[in-house]
Amino acid sequence: MRSIAVIGAGQSGAQLALGLLDRGYDVTLVTDRGPDEVRHGPVMSSQCMFDTALRTERALGLDDWQQTCPQISGITLSVTDDESAAEVLWSAPLDAPAQSVDQRVKCAAWLERYEQAGGKLVVRAAGVADLEEYARAHDLVVVATGKGELGRIFPRDPERSPYDRPRRVLALTYVTGVQPRPGAPALDLRILPGVGEYFTFPALTVSGPCEIMVFEGVPGGPMDCWDDVRTPDEHLARSLEILRHHFPDEYQRCRAARLTDDGGALRGRLTPTVRRPVAQLPSGRHVLGLADAVVLCDPITGQGSNNAAQAAEHYLDGIVRHGTEEFTPAWMRRTFDGYWRGWAQWSVAWTNSLLEGLRPHQRRLLTEAAGIPAVASAVVNGFDDPRTLYPWWSEPDQTERLLAEQGARRDSSLDVRDLRRAFGQYATGVTVITARGADGRKVAMTANSFTSVSLDPPLVLWCPGRNAPSTPAFTAASHFAVNVLAADQHHLSRRFATPADDKFAGSAVTEGIAGTPLLDGTVARFQCRTVQCLDVGDHVVVIGEVEAYEAPGGEPLVFHSGLYHLAAKHPDL
Repeated sequence: MRSIAVIGAGQSGAQLALGLLDRGYDVTLVTDRGPDEVRHGPVMSSQCMFDTALRTERALGLDDWQQTCPQISGITLSVTDDESAAEVLWSAPLDAPAQSVDQRVKCAAWLERYEQAGGKLVVRAAGVADLEEYARAHDLVVVATGKGELGRIFPRDPERSPYDRPRRVLALTYVTGVQPRPGAPALDLRILPGVGEYFTFPALTVSGPCEIMVFEGVPGGPMDCWDDVRTPDEHLARSLEILRHHFPDEYQRCRAARLTDDGGALRGRLTPTVRRPVAQLPSGRHVLGLADAVVLCDPITGQGSNNAAQAAEHYLDGIVRHGTEEFTPAWMRRTFDGYWRGWAQWSVAWTNSLLEGLRPHQRRLLTEAAGIPAVASAVVNGFDDPRTLYPWWSEPDQTERLLAEQGARRDSSLDVRDLRRAFGQYATGVTVITARGADGRKVAMTANSFTSVSLDPPLVLWCPGRNAPSTPAFTAASHFAVNVLAADQHHLSRRFATPADDKFAGSAVTEGIAGTPLLDGTVARFQCRTVQCLDVGDHVVVIGEVEAYEAPGGEPLVFHSGLYHLAAKHPDL
């Protein structure tokens, strides 16, 4: 049995430890506080977990608060210019609800569950000397906390860390006694350029339902006003003072607010930082960093806990797939790089873009979203999956293209969002289409639009989006390959669905006809000559003739209603 030590029992560390324990690993979880200390201590974060991250908890059976935690159904966004008083204001629903469970509630419960399941829990503040001890006794040590000296053992990555000082002054206020907003519960985000941001959302804390206020002040600005606050009562009073001055309607709603408990307030400053994921201890042994230990984001886009959950799932998957091989530094770097390419880089870019302030094309995008629901929905659901924001959030020409396309669809008689949901009820397999472009570059994208067309001649088709960045390379290529993914290759589906400079990094690939890259381990591969490309609506239909194929078989990956599934034999058959 392989032994793994996880240092830190927050969202990422506790989730990873429970996942490893469930899969039969010998796990030691090290934390500086036991369950009761966590439950009765101060708040740790402003966690708002969106659906994509919540799925990682549900996959492990850890989502115990679905019935008791308020469900966040959408996001309301406003941008106000203090000088001109011009305001952009709109709301849009999330495709699936978000929720916020105070980490004092969640992590305390997870620690108790971990112990009840037979996991080894060590309540002790760990330092470098302790890491040496755990590294000697375990096959792998994962550090899931950046506190104290452990936060300094992973070197800063200067290429991925543009900041050397905090970009916002932060304060959290957990309250009850506020007047509810009309309509369904939502996250309300308010942006005051040059001043800062304020957002609030319903949550579940140790005493029951509450609201969390998050203040993000520009350093040196009028919301940088917390240094003289010493007590919980002073913290609440300062929160209301900021609301009265900058958000008077919110002040009226919250003027009778009271703190949930004396631990329901938090203030601080953090510098957004990406660190190198592998640290070498004085003995020469290596440890792997996880979540906040190596990717620390400002809370401005609510990505912290979501990043942690995604990192825990990616590391768990990587450890399980690694089998009995040694956990080398090279493997550690590949594991982190897969998480970075597939998720964290987009979350970090999204967060940093708001810290920098809205650029003109982004301000125009948010303004136009008020009259184009599909654009508002795209922005809102980018909080759930930041990968979907790119490239149109960052590139002005792509912003204009999005606005033009969605504006043209606005008057459609069909609800495009609901139509997409309806199409998702048709279960499909999952493929990665690969090709070699005319310039010799390898290209790939995940697709479930693959289907057979004819046996004589043997024809297939698939349908990339007309404006997808790699579509021109596919339509110009003489050949393409359809790689039908196996049930254990969902990580490849995510990787090739996400923009990246080199999607193939770390993948086992061979060359086929015309140099077409072929993925190993699939249940089937079809090498095809491109016969015809047809512009149809907002997609291109690519028809190919099968020139070679392999079908070793196995359990396929299945996609239905936005989720991955496994195929199973029908019980009546």
